Amino acid sequence: MSQHNGPGASVTPTQNNILRHGRSLSHQGTVNTYDVKLGALEQDARSSANALSLGPRNASIAPSNPPPNSFNPDLKAATSFRVLTPGTPKTEAGSYANGEYPGNQNALSSQQKQSQLRDKINKETKIKIGSENLLEALIAKNAKQTKEQRQRVESELSLSNRKLVELNGLLEDEIEKSKFPMTPSRDRLSGFFQNSPLKSPSRDETLRQVTGNDQESESPSFILDGILQALELEGMQPDYYVERANRLVDLFKRYPALKYDLVWSIFGLRVQIMLLSDSREVVAAGYRVTRHAIADRRSLQTIRGLNTDHLVILSLIKESKASIEREQALKFLRAFLDVKEGVGELSIAVIRTVVSIAEHHEDRLRNMALLTIAEILLQSPSKVVQAGGIAPLADALVEGTYHGSEGVASIFLQLEDKPQSRAYLTSGYELDGAFTPFTDPGIGRGHEERLKSNARLISAIFKTWPGLFTIARRDFMAVKSLLKSLQYPVPIARDLVLDLLFDVLHITPPSWAPSFLAGRRLTTYGRVVNLKADSTELRFKAELIEEENTKFNLVGHFTTLLLTILMHCGLVQALTDLAETCDDASLRRKTTLLLGEVLKLADHSLPESASASWQALPGLFVEASEDMEGEDSGRASGMIYQIDSVARTIHRSSTTPKSQQASGAAAVVARQYDSNSVRGNDPSKNRMSVDMDDLRFRSILLETQVLTTANYLKWRWDLINDLIDGPLTNSKRLEESIKASKFMKRLVGFYRPFKYRFCEVRNTKPNQRYVRTGCALMKALLQTPEGIIYLTESKLLRQLAECLAQLDRQSGLTAMKPLFSKERVADTLAGGYFAMLGALSSDPKGLNMLERWRMVNMFYHILDLYGREDLIRILLSNMDFSLESHLRVLLSKALTACRKNIRIFATRLVRKYATAAPTEIEGRPRDMASSAWAIRLLVTQLYDPEVEVSEVAVQILEEVCNRTTQLEYVVRCRPALDHLGAIGAPLLLRFLSTSLGYKYLDGLDYITQEMDDWFLGRNDSYVTLVEASLSRALSTLPERPKSSIDEHIKSQEYGTVPPHFYRELTRTVEGCRLLRDSGHFEAFVATIRDSWAEEGDAEAMLKVKGCLWAVGNVGATQLGAPFLEESDVVTWIVKMATLSQVMTMRGTAFFVLGLISRSLHGMEILLEHGWNAATDHVGRSLGYCLPPNLEALLAMDRQATRPKELSRKPPQPTVDDNPVHAHIVAIVTDLSNTVLTKKAAGDLYSIKAKAPEHFSSVKLFCKVMQVLERYNFRLQVRRFVVDVFDKGIMRRIVLDEESETES
Repeated sequence: MSQHNGPGASVTPTQNNILRHGRSLSHQGTVNTYDVKLGALEQDARSSANALSLGPRNASIAPSNPPPNSFNPDLKAATSFRVLTPGTPKTEAGSYANGEYPGNQNALSSQQKQSQLRDKINKETKIKIGSENLLEALIAKNAKQTKEQRQRVESELSLSNRKLVELNGLLEDEIEKSKFPMTPSRDRLSGFFQNSPLKSPSRDETLRQVTGNDQESESPSFILDGILQALELEGMQPDYYVERANRLVDLFKRYPALKYDLVWSIFGLRVQIMLLSDSREVVAAGYRVTRHAIADRRSLQTIRGLNTDHLVILSLIKESKASIEREQALKFLRAFLDVKEGVGELSIAVIRTVVSIAEHHEDRLRNMALLTIAEILLQSPSKVVQAGGIAPLADALVEGTYHGSEGVASIFLQLEDKPQSRAYLTSGYELDGAFTPFTDPGIGRGHEERLKSNARLISAIFKTWPGLFTIARRDFMAVKSLLKSLQYPVPIARDLVLDLLFDVLHITPPSWAPSFLAGRRLTTYGRVVNLKADSTELRFKAELIEEENTKFNLVGHFTTLLLTILMHCGLVQALTDLAETCDDASLRRKTTLLLGEVLKLADHSLPESASASWQALPGLFVEASEDMEGEDSGRASGMIYQIDSVARTIHRSSTTPKSQQASGAAAVVARQYDSNSVRGNDPSKNRMSVDMDDLRFRSILLETQVLTTANYLKWRWDLINDLIDGPLTNSKRLEESIKASKFMKRLVGFYRPFKYRFCEVRNTKPNQRYVRTGCALMKALLQTPEGIIYLTESKLLRQLAECLAQLDRQSGLTAMKPLFSKERVADTLAGGYFAMLGALSSDPKGLNMLERWRMVNMFYHILDLYGREDLIRILLSNMDFSLESHLRVLLSKALTACRKNIRIFATRLVRKYATAAPTEIEGRPRDMASSAWAIRLLVTQLYDPEVEVSEVAVQILEEVCNRTTQLEYVVRCRPALDHLGAIGAPLLLRFLSTSLGYKYLDGLDYITQEMDDWFLGRNDSYVTLVEASLSRALSTLPERPKSSIDEHIKSQEYGTVPPHFYRELTRTVEGCRLLRDSGHFEAFVATIRDSWAEEGDAEAMLKVKGCLWAVGNVGATQLGAPFLEESDVVTWIVKMATLSQVMTMRGTAFFVLGLISRSLHGMEILLEHGWNAATDHVGRSLGYCLPPNLEALLAMDRQATRPKELSRKPPQPTVDDNPVHAHIVAIVTDLSNTVLTKKAAGDLYSIKAKAPEHFSSVKLFCKVMQVLERYNFRLQVRRFVVDVFDKGIMRRIVLDEESETES
């Protein structure tokens, strides 16, 4: 935690806000050496430039300054940048890997702030979770001994809660600001954004940038002419030229079109003079100016005509002390890659020089050089292969120290996809080096970081189709070596391999996994899991649309194939051996947990014939039976018992209904007060008998300590919960607890607001038990007449009504510290009263009590409170709207009359009632009419003025339409979706799945127009949508935190098959008839049959993929499956999945076959071709089909013929008539041979000493440069060869000066 925000800090909220925002940004990145030195050369601004601390490109231009409206204790430092003297050169904030993109500073800065806020939120969340766990442990101990510790932990927890609220608010505000960028105010930020394109330069700035007397209205061409004239002067100090170059760059930034009108005969000469300067800073400034003058490929050709290739090579091979010049030279080369077809202007000589830098491990620019080579490889593989750039990239993957290794691997995988590009990777094993750190058990400095980096790299390889084909070579040798590495006794390597397997198989450890890994028994932490299966869910599945209860998950199908590969390579045996031989108890438990999850995944995803042999763990059982008499007889038996115990716990955990698993933030808040969750264990095992005898009942009342002491901390709350759920539901026992003892009086008195006991308890996770008990008490009292009478006459509801009236401006009641103030709701359990009122709202008798005390009227007024969004969210999330009452009118008001955030929150809240199963809400039977009101509210939300609200309503209605009856009701509401455009299109597609919806859309003339759109182009765009969704689902990017409920609505869409027009069309007989009459399906089949082997034309392959997805979606329905048999298209798809030379084409065919197997008819057709599909317990296909053997699917032939461009080498230097020159060229050639390097270097020095005049020959120099272009030389050798020649030779080459000594 920050020192400003500790418990002992004495700061106001405003000061706290100030201290949080007033932090310097100078720590965010490294300083750009070139820019700082350029600034330091300006004499008039020397002191100011030395005070600068520049961050990365995305940071503020003046990072040392605090943001606006923040506190800065050092005002002098804050204003130092704003008082720069006229003519100060503008520095560039940026690293070598980032170019300058004027105009994006605000957006990028906003992204940085959002990233920083998310990092802080994650950090505070971890602190909160740790504090809650610690507090839970302290509560279990003696209350008197741990009182002081508990108070400190509660203070820290409250502080974390407040910070999380503030940070989430700041994040939401920043996201809103990023959507509407604003021009910074001139008075506050004018010093920060002097170069910003968001404002025009002022008159004073223009005067400073020229000579002093020019007018503001002068054209940029005139200013350019003045700067170029100033650069004509010779013999000036270096800072003079650097200053003019900076002005020139600033001019290009403010007037981007100016570079298209340059007169290169003049501008080029000025650049040449700067690049030939003896000052490194001037040369660096020359590269910088030239880089900003690049406009298109023609300008690149003009620049190369200035002999920049030789100049760049000479700059790059210089020693590290010339870092400014070398960095700007490499930036200049990278600018070629930003121009369309600009990579074609990079010569092999230049690329070889960059490769030599990448091969030099100690060079500061090595990472930058690797990045440059990788980008060139993506655009022009032939150039990198000719220059020998594949080897350093492959070495970077082996080392594991290069942070961009995943990007390099993705480029290799992209080249592996097609046979034409695959030929450039001659060995085919460039990615195998990623497995080396695991198979090499060496331990040294940095070995752990190498392992972590390569684990991420291997995960990225496993999650792509080219990656699967790559690891399948040589009978999956790379995968087998990775699994065998578990035998090495290196704990960190073993742990990372297990984490890698969890990741690539998309296994999410259960909630009790941390406790299990820590050594707690299964019987202890198993109670926290709801082991009660939902018996109503299976019955309700009959009402779902065919196969729409779950969407087809592409990630699940891909994971099934990966699991099959791992099982084939011996995953189960490797995990079993590790669990038996590992001495680390925690690692052994982790292995057992993974093994249990793998067996569960195999049982669910693999066909029975494939998974049955692994479920029995034959090797472990044989070993257990053979070692009964041995010394370690208990090891194998204990492993079997532990695996079985974990598997049973996993199975019980997975029986939780999906509706309970997919809950958002506010849904958890609403459920955490549910009486069913008061005890974590199964209520059927520990609930007390309702018909308990008198002695036992009185004994338990005494054991609760409620009758013994008024201190609630000493009460046995577990026994109180058991009493409430058991005996107190009996009228006789409840009456006895009310009249014959003080039990009920003290218990209800604890919750009375004006007793200041419950409402003063800290809002922590362990203390939520008091809220849950209160909700259970309300429900128990409503079940008996005696309880209703007691609750009606008690002061609890009366005092709650008075506290609510304090929020009602019309009531006239006020308080100095209202019970429901923002601070008390956040820090204490005061918000739990709304959960208790929500328990009352679930019963008609409880609703009568709320209406008696006019609480519903006060709820209406709470919705009108400004600035109390927190209270409105708590109110809405805890009320039960399942009964017909005024509360539904309250919800309708929140949906239409509140602010946008509340409308979105309330819209997502309606989902619970619109999509719930018949007995899913409060256990009461529900019919279509009980959800119709919620559907009507959602349809109303479609016309909300904010698009975000309408989008949420469309997503929920899509889920509602999974049930036929509800879909037909939505259609009867006749929603108009034209105004939503693409947002409402998925919902309209769902209407096609029923005859009623088909007739409705046909009357709107929607079907024919949509069919034409899909046939003519939407099929192709659908391919991009599916591949982007799959890529996002397989990526390891963290999800950004969200503050709204039901965030799964969008997150689950990644990796699933999006709605397809032809799939929805073939759900009805009318749609099938229309498809048959249109002839579209026959056209799709013809395209697949004619172009299944396409491997060169990208447009044709996209067309084939679109046809594949169309056919697959048609075949996934029962009515559409007959189309497959009539056309025999499955034969061609199977052929494509096993014989296509394009890896992603095979992957698409594999996914389409899985989609086809979703229908019973399609599964039968695939069985005829030998493909087997996994089914559930009732025989329905899951869509996870597998080929008869993996080799047929993953075998890929590599093209043996080399591309023509690789056979062409740079021209051989012509034989010189001068024998000395010919000898020198031969010696330089020998320098490329490491064996002859030492001797060749001595011979060259000898010639230099005897006849130095030969090394002033331009002709000889050009021939030597040709040799350097043709062969690979180490960086030091290149530097040595160039340094042998005369220093002035480049000036003669660039300026075409003749030499008298030329021989």
